[in-house]
Formats: sequence, C-alpha cells, structure tokens
Amino acid sequence: MTPVSLPLPALPAKATWHDTGTGVFRWAARADGRWWVLRLNHFPEHPLYTLFVDARALGDIDDVPDTWRLSDRPAHPVLNASERAEVLGLMAGLGPYGAEAGTPCDGDWCTCDMLTDEYAAEPRPAGNTDGAPG
Repeated sequence: MTPVSLPLPALPAKATWHDTGTGVFRWAARADGRWWVLRLNHFPEHPLYTLFVDARALGDIDDVPDTWRLSDRPAHPVLNASERAEVLGLMAGLGPYGAEAGTPCDGDWCTCDMLTDEYAAEPRPAGNTDGAPG
C-alpha cells in the first residue's frame, strides 16, 4: 500500500478517538456504528499509520488530518474492556504492515513479524506512548 494522496474522510462529528491501550492498533473511534482504527506501523520503513474502517484498509497516512481531532489534547478516553476486545477481534491478523493485502511484511529491518494478535492484545508498557515494541 502506498501513502494516501487523496483526501481522507472526515471523522463524523460525534466520533471521538479512544486510546486502545495497545501499541499496534493505537487509536479507535466508533462512528456511525463502524470502527475506525489506526494501526501504528514501523516508521519510517512504512507509513506512520494505516487507516481501517471495520477492518477494511482505506489507506496509509503519514500526517493525521487536523479535522480528526486526534492531537488536540494530551489524553484521550480509553476503550473499555469489551470495546477493546471488539476492536482486537475485528483487527485479528492485521497487525503486520501489508497483512490487509495478504502480504504481511516479513522484513528483517522492522518489527512487523512481532505484531501477532497475541502481541496486539498485550497492554502497552507504562510510559510507552508511541507503541514501539519494548
């Protein structure tokens, strides 16, 4: 997948990004009954994020649009346990970059091979705000 050059969809007005507590699928927002999820990729080897809506990849993103209100405050609400489980279930198998296209990255120069469903389900280490492994 190449970085998105077309305008990205506007996040619906009532949607709010939530911290997922995982370092793989970093942010999730419920909008019109659908989950918007940002997967944090191994950057700079891959684009910073991949946007999914209900587990369907819409494209890669290096710069999150200001209209998404993702960085306008230091802390975002955290998903509750059932929402987190729903998001992780929906995104199962999509941790490594390229998995959405059936060709997960297995490069020895990045951490994609670590991004299993089990790893994605682990809580992000305290103090780790970027989601990078370890």
